Amino acid sequence: MDQLKIEEIKQLIPHRYPFLLVDRVLEVEEERILSIKNVSVNEEFFNGHFPGRPMMPGVLQVEAMAQSGCLMLMHSHIDDPENSLIVFSGINRAKFRKSVVPGDQLVMEVELVNQRRNFITMEGEAKVEDNVVCELEASAAIVPNEE
Repeated sequence: MDQLKIEEIKQLIPHRYPFLLVDRVLEVEEERILSIKNVSVNEEFFNGHFPGRPMMPGVLQVEAMAQSGCLMLMHSHIDDPENSLIVFSGINRAKFRKSVVPGDQLVMEVELVNQRRNFITMEGEAKVEDNVVCELEASAAIVPNEE
């Protein structure tokens, strides 16, 4: 099981601030990843979501899990990460159970369910203090990174 810090994460996926939503990878295996997003009150989205009652948007929780899945794939399944890009192709059965607020640490576990050629299916679950806050099934495609 490998761990990845932020500079290693930035080598594997193209996302950058303010849209890089994975701060650290605690464990990465061939078909599973455990990662974290530290939710800070300084995040730009809290200015409008919602004033006086800040909550991390569910769509950003989904994106954080998708980025975690991409990291797992780029780390363990892609021979040439610099010339490959992983893009969302679907989100299924997304459920939001509890609010994520400033000061929380989002702990995300994503597992590879199926891979057929360049098409991937993953399942993810995000927790705060051992309480499930978000879960989903997502699909993605591996495409050439054409600049």
